[in-house]
Amino acid sequence: MEKTNFVDQIKVFCRSGHGGAGSRHFLRNKLTAKGGPDGGDGGRGAHIILRGNKQLWTLLHLRYFKNILAEDGGNGSANNSTGKTGKDIIIEVPLGTVAKDEVTGKVEAEILEDGQEVILLRGGRGGLGNSNFKTATNQAPEYAQPGEPSEEGIKVLELKVLADVGLVGFPNAGKSTLLSSITAAKPKIADYAFTTITPQLGMVEYRDGKSFCMADLPGIIEGAAEGKGLGHRFLRHIERNSILLFVIPADSKNHLEEFNILKKELEEYNPDMLQKDFVIAISKSDMLDEELMKAIDNELPKNIPHIFISSVTGQHLQQLKDLLWATLNRQEQA
Repeated sequence: MEKTNFVDQIKVFCRSGHGGAGSRHFLRNKLTAKGGPDGGDGGRGAHIILRGNKQLWTLLHLRYFKNILAEDGGNGSANNSTGKTGKDIIIEVPLGTVAKDEVTGKVEAEILEDGQEVILLRGGRGGLGNSNFKTATNQAPEYAQPGEPSEEGIKVLELKVLADVGLVGFPNAGKSTLLSSITAAKPKIADYAFTTITPQLGMVEYRDGKSFCMADLPGIIEGAAEGKGLGHRFLRHIERNSILLFVIPADSKNHLEEFNILKKELEEYNPDMLQKDFVIAISKSDMLDEELMKAIDNELPKNIPHIFISSVTGQHLQQLKDLLWATLNRQEQA
């Protein structure tokens, strides 16, 4: 169910509406045998619009939309009547959605706010009717503009999860257990690699009714930046997290080396990720005594805050929340 219910990338062919043609018409009635031009303008073709919806968390609802074809504008007609405007197609997407052109790879739209609307493909403008071209020297123009053509192309919609804190670590580092301990989220937890194959979001309840969003992301492996394992599908979700919480298990053979490997994968994928705030959590710390904690403490980077936690016993989980909240608050004040 987890695999089918979370869709973070789709590809769809889109075509906006063609503009309606202007009319070449002259006034004719029982009182007027040869009246002047009265051809109306063509209607605008329909736009294809992306709209942010905070109630959505996946692109699943668009999975079976292979072709999105917008309505053409209506042609102009007599009595200076303007053609009907094509009905715009609005595609609702979760916050954090990026739209790219498949051929060029160019980012054409980015949806970050609820209700935000971006025109993905513009409908063609309607052509002008012949009444627009009447002049003192040309009283009866017999020409009108055709409508502008539509735009079309294959668009790739990608979802990058929006969260305040992203959990980063190797498979089985204890990220899912941590998320389930301090939020109401219920990620799948088991003792084998890649239990989490899709991002899981949860709200962390802080003091005085305050809260922040945490995301449990699929585990990194060496070579993820090159596409190994879950590769790029995982790493793109980290790009939008304000803070990266590196979860390293207490029983790791080399805590510093594990941190450096994780950091290297992020850097190779996108060097800008190194500009984010880092926090290190040593998970499963209930199995450590004070001497082992001190040894681990000495090997970790001095310029990055770290904390020993246990999701099972609840050890230092409140202190972890305090640390994350202080870091988030510092970002907002900067």
